[in-house]
Amino acid sequence: MNLSELNPSQQEAVLYNDGPHLVIAGAGSGKTRVLTYKIAYLLEQGVAASRILALTFTNKAAREMKNRISQLVGDYTARYLWMGTFHSMCLRMLRQEAEVLGYTRDFSVYDTTDSKSVIKHIIKDFRLDDKVYKASVVHNRISMAKNLLQGPDQYAANRDYLMRDRFEKMYDMVRIYIEYNRRLKAANAMDFDDLLMKTNQLFAKHEDILKKYQEMFEYVLVDEYQDTNYSQYLLVKQLAAPENRVCVVGDDAQSIYSFRGADISNILNFQKGYSDAKLFKLERNYRSTQTIVNAANSLIRHNKGQIQKNVYSELRIGERISLATYMSDRDEAKAVAQQIHLLMRLNASTLSYDDIAVMYRTNAQSRVIEDELRQLSIPYRIYGGTSFYQRKEIKDALGYLRLATNLSDDEAFLRIVNFPTRGIGETTINKLYDAARSNKCSLMNIASAPENLGTELSVATQKKVLEFAQMIHRYAEESATKNAYDFAKDILTESGIMREAKADTTQEGIARWENLEEMLSSIHEFCERRKKEGIDFTPIADFLSEVSLLTDQDEHLDDTQARVTLLTIHAAKGLEFNTNFIVGLEENLFPSAFCQTVREIEEERRLLYVAITRSMERCYLMWARQRFRNGQVNFTTPSRFLKDIDNQFLLQTDGSKPTRKPMSSSSKKEVVSNMPSISGPSHLTRTTGMQEKGKKKAIRSEWQKDDRVNHRVFGNGTVLAVYRENDNDKIDIQFDQVGKKTLLVTYAKLERI
Repeated sequence: MNLSELNPSQQEAVLYNDGPHLVIAGAGSGKTRVLTYKIAYLLEQGVAASRILALTFTNKAAREMKNRISQLVGDYTARYLWMGTFHSMCLRMLRQEAEVLGYTRDFSVYDTTDSKSVIKHIIKDFRLDDKVYKASVVHNRISMAKNLLQGPDQYAANRDYLMRDRFEKMYDMVRIYIEYNRRLKAANAMDFDDLLMKTNQLFAKHEDILKKYQEMFEYVLVDEYQDTNYSQYLLVKQLAAPENRVCVVGDDAQSIYSFRGADISNILNFQKGYSDAKLFKLERNYRSTQTIVNAANSLIRHNKGQIQKNVYSELRIGERISLATYMSDRDEAKAVAQQIHLLMRLNASTLSYDDIAVMYRTNAQSRVIEDELRQLSIPYRIYGGTSFYQRKEIKDALGYLRLATNLSDDEAFLRIVNFPTRGIGETTINKLYDAARSNKCSLMNIASAPENLGTELSVATQKKVLEFAQMIHRYAEESATKNAYDFAKDILTESGIMREAKADTTQEGIARWENLEEMLSSIHEFCERRKKEGIDFTPIADFLSEVSLLTDQDEHLDDTQARVTLLTIHAAKGLEFNTNFIVGLEENLFPSAFCQTVREIEEERRLLYVAITRSMERCYLMWARQRFRNGQVNFTTPSRFLKDIDNQFLLQTDGSKPTRKPMSSSSKKEVVSNMPSISGPSHLTRTTGMQEKGKKKAIRSEWQKDDRVNHRVFGNGTVLAVYRENDNDKIDIQFDQVGKKTLLVTYAKLERI
């Protein structure tokens, strides 16, 4: 292994392994390289691979890192590393220790969809108002509590929780939480959050088991430490003790997942938690131009809660970041599409659609952008859309596989008992469900002896239910002896799922069949990968464990065509693009209107920092003076964060104003390379509309006070005033249906009535 490939700061971080240390890795500074070389260095120094625990946040990151390590030390050595996500490592431990917690080793792992389904049933059974008790809200509250290691008792003792629930008239939250846990346990299942919480409980209640894993791991390494929650923090703390040979890598400036429970204080206070901790800083950025790095630095400098660092780039200076104003969100989207079209035409040999991204704060912003991209026939993909394994046909197929490996999995039972249709209707399912609840047993137990329901079910219906149960029992027996791929192929064929999909010759039906075929391919690839690792027999349960741990970031698009990527900034973490458009930089959108505290505003600023630092060569910042949201046109003001970026790194233009003079060829070139336009090149200015509001001044206009007018969106109304403010001609109108609105005269498109 040649450490000369690393810069001095990276080498220093790799070579130190004597105690706890924090590696602050600025954006694009090569943290993955450092982690890879650190692990390879430990292996080179004689540390056994099985004694290294490396924790990541996505399976994709773990695979990439393992592949890199394999290139350095060989496949044989790398295969024994304990490397994966927090959830996958916890699952691995729980499979070994499940019995002491009252589970069997083949317990199911419920994903978010499964968990919400259980909660919906509980809300229905408790006869609660599903408009008050929304499954997604209830699930989020339970999830956040679990990430803080708070069970129902701790939840009930938390005054903040109770006050919030009372304010929102959700008086039964504790009762739901208790019942939710009970049903998961009865189903021999854990949810995603349980994997962390149950492991913590395992260590707390069984010191011998904790000691076993402490002695097993000589070194603990954590990637993206700024994204850890309390549960993950405690796991790292416990597993690294007592020697505390722990290395955490991250960037506090990229902590953007507090809504998932991530706690930035874990990284900010690391040195307080370990008095002998050493700090290393990776400050050289290998991704972005100097201008982009400097602009991002000037932005994040305004955050008080951070570890100070000076990120720099030794790449070319590069173009200034474009900051553009547009009249509307439609104009903004049109400018994005036109600029992409121009860039591709001028840089056809060096630039691909894959190199370009459009980022936004909320998913809803993508619609208008999609419209404009389609108008210019620009191919695009939505990153982080519906996950492959969340598609209905895939969930149905997985339901069969899950139930066959865990007969107590009630959620899987409910999904597949009448799919494909076998004459077991909703009334029958409700009777089976009620019987299972009354007898405190699984639905499969009831279905296996439907005659016990007596006159509740007709003889014909009993026969259908029993035939389904017998089929599943047969599958369950086969699951232990058949290879995962053969087993899944047989089930998908025999159950009728494949036949039903293939019989539908519509595009949707063909797509479903193709997705099922793709799932079988993924199982086959999984089996083949295990063979290369020396595992000849792969049961279907192992594949299900892997699938249960997949995240959106782990999904791969089966798409060879180059496309522009559309995504939220939260989904952009860890990605990079040659050219990056960041749209919607307006108050109450970015930062979000829901962010009010200093802590929340600082996270929003970090979010913009992440967005800017995804850019390698070009970055465009854009905002619109009016945006259609919540069913109406809203006038906006620019994001406060735009003022935080040092002006010297910006090329500011106002695309909301028409160009009066033709531009020189040199000016046109600069605009094309730096600035989207709407209808021809925008004229350059040193302001963006962020100047102070001026005084209102009456003007002459075709519209006069008390005129009756019609607007295509707002309907009929009466003119109140026409005036000039900040160089814009405005009109106040009292609309009959929507109340008072202020519009720009030029774009109002009014008709006299």
